[in-house]
Amino acid sequence: MPKVTQLVMNLQSKPGVLANVAGVLSKAGVNIEGICASETAGRGKIRLLVSDAGKAEAALKAAKLRCGREDAISVTLENRPGYTILASMLTVLLTPVVIVLLVFTVVGAGSLVPFVPMRYEVT
Repeated sequence: MPKVTQLVMNLQSKPGVLANVAGVLSKAGVNIEGICASETAGRGKIRLLVSDAGKAEAALKAAKLRCGREDAISVTLENRPGYTILASMLTVLLTPVVIVLLVFTVVGAGSLVPFVPMRYEVT
């Protein structure tokens, strides 16, 4: 399974914050390939898969937006009913050394193929 780097941001949860992040990356010519955003107690946690992590980090830093990096695994799965590859893949990962902390999907244009990045910890 290919490893990828995702950017992680902890920002205030208020109108316009996510739009600002997207605008900064757009102006820098960085494509957002995957995004997961959640909110807890007035703070938003944003995880981004981008076309160029280094370029994205530089643009965010210039805009005074802090971000960190996390390792993740990306897998492309076929999108069809009854297809159990996700269940099979997660079963393989159920070992004493891997804990899956987050899964999110992105549906690709045309072919509707989900892109499933996962953040994981090795114990």
